[in-house]
Amino acid sequence: MGGFMATPKGNLIVGQSGGPTAVINSSLAGVIQEASKHQQIQSIYGMVHGIQGLLEDKLLDLGRQKAEVVEGLRRTPAAALGSCRYKLREEDLARILEAFQRHHIRYFVYIGGNDSMDTAHRVGELAKRENYDLVCMGVPKTVDNDLGWTDHCPGYGSVARWNAIATKDAGRDTEAIGIVDNVKIIETMGRNAGWITASTALARDSEDAAPHLVYLPERVFSEEKFLADVDRVYTRLGYCLVTVCEGLKDADGEYLTASTRAIDTDKFGHKQLGGVADYLCSVVAEGLKIKARFDKPGTIQRMSMVCASQTDLDEAYMAGQAAVKRAVSGTTDKMITLVRESNDPYRCVTGLAPLAEIANAEKLVPDEFISDDDTFVTQAFLDYATPLIGGPLPEYVRLERIEPV
Repeated sequence: MGGFMATPKGNLIVGQSGGPTAVINSSLAGVIQEASKHQQIQSIYGMVHGIQGLLEDKLLDLGRQKAEVVEGLRRTPAAALGSCRYKLREEDLARILEAFQRHHIRYFVYIGGNDSMDTAHRVGELAKRENYDLVCMGVPKTVDNDLGWTDHCPGYGSVARWNAIATKDAGRDTEAIGIVDNVKIIETMGRNAGWITASTALARDSEDAAPHLVYLPERVFSEEKFLADVDRVYTRLGYCLVTVCEGLKDADGEYLTASTRAIDTDKFGHKQLGGVADYLCSVVAEGLKIKARFDKPGTIQRMSMVCASQTDLDEAYMAGQAAVKRAVSGTTDKMITLVRESNDPYRCVTGLAPLAEIANAEKLVPDEFISDDDTFVTQAFLDYATPLIGGPLPEYVRLERIEPV
């Protein structure tokens, strides 16, 4: 399960893996700046495109970067080192160990999600078998917010803020043009967990405000119920805005839409999702004879700095710092977690979880966060998510319906 070891002296190497986010570079800055404070760490290297770059011996000297560049990472989106989705093969392990020995690596920090934590764990287990002193630490990163053991993930607060603002704005657009484009469907990212889609509910600031309906992959999707839900809202308001997760599944557990092309399946067997909103527009048009349009933000939602949450940026940096602090104190084979100590006022600290358990612990949106009719979220979810988005959303006004005298 990992634990404590004597702290060796040598070099630290850090990499980024999985989908880029608005705050993953803030974690990287935390790692670099904290590592520079400790005598046990002699040089700081970065893997270009994660573990794949290490196998190709593509490294950067991070310790020799300009101080203002490293500090600037805290407000720079995407993955500055370059990311990857590389599934380790058994034959890769010996090459990784050889690279670590050649570059005198004694500290390995990997920033990523479930699969990345599995990679870090396997590298750590290899080092143990070969009696090579190596401290392995994971830093959580995923906009999907589906990592177990942690209250939330760096990256989620910013994607939640982005989608809440986008939904709030799209709601006004739909309301304004509702006599022409009656139904708007927004498709968010998310494979099996609906955390991102749920965050759109933060946009609703009054009973009739968007989103009017929210559908998560934690519930079986029924087209018949969907049409009845849309019809109910449309009959009352004359328009309707719906947010859906790209990972919606039918009663057989099959994705409503997913690419069948081999090139669109990654090394971990994940099919490329997308197209749910477009498909559901056709369902509305055919079933209700109402015009429907869709918006699909795509990858921009996960790494846009324009709506980044300051809370998210600060916690990502804190997680990077904590990984190094724990490493130089002898902790190994662990992932840094975020622990919510209080919600009002909001306070978060770091904790630890075993790397071996992370890959097998997918955290879905719990039942208590989903409304009884499966079309919205509960107050419990709003209380959970609100502190993470870094402050209030934009406030808009409405004209009073004052008719001329």
